[in-house]
Amino acid sequence: MNIGEAAKASGVSAKMIRHYESIALIAPTSRSDAGYRKYTDKDLHTLRFIKRARTLGFSLEQIKDLLSLWQDSHRASADVKTIAKAHVAELNKRILELTEMRDTLDHLASACAGDERPDCPILHGLSPHDSCVSRH
Repeated sequence: MNIGEAAKASGVSAKMIRHYESIALIAPTSRSDAGYRKYTDKDLHTLRFIKRARTLGFSLEQIKDLLSLWQDSHRASADVKTIAKAHVAELNKRILELTEMRDTLDHLASACAGDERPDCPILHGLSPHDSCVSRH
């Protein structure tokens, strides 16, 4: 199948398929006599694997490692688990950071009267040196 058909079947855009090929995340495909890329069922499985891994937030480097392990029938599942657990730790860190941001912004928004007065606790909270800033 051509790249458009592969994109439709895998759910990965043709642009991303070309990108993945350019960074060696997927192997270059064979070409037709007219120079069009030709994709196999194996290529589609790989593209779907990448799409699912991206959906779970794995980085391209992590996906490259996971693909290598996925294609290695002699892999140790411990190696796969190590990558997954490291990713979970990264996600937990990001969740904590996002939660702190949300809580801070929610607190600042709650302190704001939201009326016609120029005084704004949100802007005060965002300004690290509020006393040094001239007010207009």
